[in-house]
Amino acid sequence: MRVTGYSYPWDVLDAPGFVDRAGQLGVDEVAVAVSYHSTRAATPYAPGATSVPARHAAFYRPVRERAWRGARLRPAGPDWVAGEDSAGDAVRALTEAGLPAAAWLVLTHNSRLGLANPDVTVRNCFGEYYPWALCPSRAEVRDFAATLTAEALDGLAVSSVVLEACGQLGAVHQCEHEKTDAVWGPAAGRLLSVCCCSACAARWTESGADPAEVRSRLRAEVRALIDGGDLARTEDRLPTALAELLLRTRQASTDALRRGVLAAAAASVASVAGAGGPRIVLHGAVDPWTTGALPGLTPTAAEQVDAVVLQCWRPGAASVASVATAHAEVPAGTGVGAYVTVAGAAPVADVAGYVTDLGRAGADELHLYHLGLAGPARQPDLAAAVTAAHQLTAATPS
Repeated sequence: MRVTGYSYPWDVLDAPGFVDRAGQLGVDEVAVAVSYHSTRAATPYAPGATSVPARHAAFYRPVRERAWRGARLRPAGPDWVAGEDSAGDAVRALTEAGLPAAAWLVLTHNSRLGLANPDVTVRNCFGEYYPWALCPSRAEVRDFAATLTAEALDGLAVSSVVLEACGQLGAVHQCEHEKTDAVWGPAAGRLLSVCCCSACAARWTESGADPAEVRSRLRAEVRALIDGGDLARTEDRLPTALAELLLRTRQASTDALRRGVLAAAAASVASVAGAGGPRIVLHGAVDPWTTGALPGLTPTAAEQVDAVVLQCWRPGAASVASVATAHAEVPAGTGVGAYVTVAGAAPVADVAGYVTDLGRAGADELHLYHLGLAGPARQPDLAAAVTAAHQLTAATPS
């Protein structure tokens, strides 16, 4: 299994020994966050601090006026790092040390832009905006993502481009001391994640549906699901034709977003990455209704990228099964990656065994979170995961 370890620019540049630790672990590449959402990130290896408070979504390369002139949606630079090209500096430092570097891009997850421009965010059937979620149905959002990708890769030689939030986010989001856990079951959460903004509604109208009626049906079904009190319920009672229209609308905008991003990536890296260019790695989910950082794969997504990466942070049968499903469904030649964390609140009981199970189910890549957040106490887990991944040959699902 190929191993990609994730990091922030400050991990590479400011934590003494990072490059040596990554090299000793034996990861095949280090993914560096180039565009990232707001976060408070622990820095267990930084001698003079314990965390980096990244207060807003930021772009860790220069924000060049000529690229963003006239654009309402434009990224902000961070004032919590030294230098205006910390991601570029991190990529170059890794490359000079002989470690391939990947560019890790978060696209539609941007609370700063969403708060300032609510009209381009996801809007649910009750009329509530989700400021963390830029809606791909908006041409401005698609243009923003494409330009962000082009600027992220400008002048950098990277081994891979890792695309996170290349689609729609929804109702569930960890923010502002989240207090919605265990209030909505899966079915209600799915319907609350249906975007009802005017751009999405225009697509419904083109298909012959009345947006007011669609929103009304969604509101009524959400209320029925919440009032029913079944937090385990996974199915709703929307008419099949309506559900198909809603999913088709989301997938069309997601496909359009991805096409623009891939075109921008291809154009930007041609001059520095050689004829082959970097691998394109897409975070996604086998359930087409999934929203979030790893949104549901559309029917054409896997054939347009080199690998898809599935959320496997929660060990167990469900994660292993999702890998097996993806392995069976993606085209031959498209890799399947398993995204595993060793930086969670509780360590994985047997991370080596878990990685082995994922590999046997069909994963041929391990995406390991997170080389900077995992402090000295979690180094054995990192090492065990990498060792298990490299011990797996081209696994055939059992």
